[in-house]
Amino acid sequence: MNTDMLEGKWKEIKGSVRAKWGELTDDEVEQVAGNTERLAGLIQQKYGRSKEEAKREVNDFIESL
Repeated sequence: MNTDMLEGKWKEIKGSVRAKWGELTDDEVEQVAGNTERLAGLIQQKYGRSKEEAKREVNDFIESL
């Protein structure tokens, strides 16, 4: 799934994002709006991951959809 598809299906995917990264608030997930860079930044911030780890987690998640 590419970034455009992710942004288009964000409303459908939000629940899966909250299930995987439960520390993210509903507002934060809403603000991400399919932007993978923003999602990786939040994961980095909330979970203390490195930038590379957060990007890898997001990419793995997207590929699993």
